[in-house]
Amino acid sequence: MGRILVGTASWTHRSLVESGWYPDGASTPAKRLAYYASRFPVVEVDATYYHPPSLSTVQGWRDRTPPGFTFDIKAFSLLTGHPTRPASLYKDLRDALGAPPQRNLYLKDVPPEVTEEVWRRFLGTLEPLHASGRLGAVLFQFPPWFPIGESARRYVLECARRCAPMRISVEFRNHTWMDEDNREETLAFLAEHDLPYVGVDMPQGHPSSIPPILAATSDLAVVRLHGHSDKWTSKNIDERFAYLYSEAELEGWAARIGEFSEKAEVTHVLFNNCCEDNSQRNASRFRELVGAPAGPGEWDGPDAAGTSGAGEQTILETG
Repeated sequence: MGRILVGTASWTHRSLVESGWYPDGASTPAKRLAYYASRFPVVEVDATYYHPPSLSTVQGWRDRTPPGFTFDIKAFSLLTGHPTRPASLYKDLRDALGAPPQRNLYLKDVPPEVTEEVWRRFLGTLEPLHASGRLGAVLFQFPPWFPIGESARRYVLECARRCAPMRISVEFRNHTWMDEDNREETLAFLAEHDLPYVGVDMPQGHPSSIPPILAATSDLAVVRLHGHSDKWTSKNIDERFAYLYSEAELEGWAARIGEFSEKAEVTHVLFNNCCEDNSQRNASRFRELVGAPAGPGEWDGPDAAGTSGAGEQTILETG
């Protein structure tokens, strides 16, 4: 069996902070990350999809985690073809574009020189994690309007080329990639270029639905568990991810992933049912079921559950 690293998508979203999962002593961002790193060895940062991080922020993530801790970073929305709020762009680039603040931007709306600068800055800020061995993969989650085709495959490879030597992982949200007719071709394409496929568990029957297929197309495999909320299309993030996996569901996934993990050197299992402490509770139990390691960090504060300190601005990091 290859190594299985279990974690969650985010450690800072507001409903988690308010849930009481963090002990009273974890009352600052630094202490929360330290506590998280003592429980789990990997985390996915989804906030980077909504806003590129600053270099100082990424340096803080590096400095506040021990060797052996891993960050998966979700790629900035503009780079994956999603709508992007002008306010989330770097200020000087936003000012240069002169875009109306209420109008979403897409790659087609941005001049090539601005696109190049976004790529340069976004990847440059991730360098501290990469250089310290803490960067797992940059997650490229492509939108529902990104169907299989030659131009799409070229763009996937462009993303991989731009990120190198950092590696990327690939999650599709358009069903054509993983339809029965195209599934083998898609996985062969990713394997040919050593790109990890991101398997997902998510509600079915929606335009963005992808079947829960596990596939090892590189030495790293990634599985993201989104839950099965009956309000998947809600614009309210708490409603969309308000799902707690049952013991039976966790046992089923543990059996599947335990067997599947033999096909990859490392498998990242990330719970993205980020409403209150659902993902942390599910990830803790799942880690027990598969015998995966806890986090490499040490927590020297009190462990009694309590309400974390108020006043910190948090970002709801899910998607």
